[in-house]
Amino acid sequence: MKIEVVSYRPEWSVAFEREKEAILALDIAGIANIHHIGSTAVELLSAKPIIDIMIEAQSLEGLDLNKDKFESIGYEVMGEFGMEGRRYYRKGGENRTHQIHAFKTSDPNLARHLVFRDYLKQNPSIRNEYGELKIQVASTCEHDIERYCDGKNDFIKFHEARALKR
Repeated sequence: MKIEVVSYRPEWSVAFEREKEAILALDIAGIANIHHIGSTAVELLSAKPIIDIMIEAQSLEGLDLNKDKFESIGYEVMGEFGMEGRRYYRKGGENRTHQIHAFKTSDPNLARHLVFRDYLKQNPSIRNEYGELKIQVASTCEHDIERYCDGKNDFIKFHEARALKR
């Protein structure tokens, strides 16, 4: 997959809302909430142009039973995909457009994602620093997603911990 970080695009929030409506139209019982997370959810933050969506679900097994519904709107169902207690779905193949991270409503990963997103929204200098880091890492990672993630990891962990203490 090509790793490209681009300037913020206002249409990302519109794309999230459209996808949220498509997910809700699947009429899957037990979805408590759907959030726009990740860099595309933070105004003025450079990002990979992939809409990150987080679903709060009463039961992951309930989502598993609806695999065909997610596939019907173009998602590849990936199971936990390396993170226990998560369900991961991606859309767009090599030109990914959306990805869903689903957690049970009691999972601490829900708060972690939302708090970090909001922290970046409330701290423009940190948001800008993060955007610059992502551009730099993307330019040197040679389209290796693990290297890209590793290059951002220390920054994310440091600021996520600060955000969670607030």
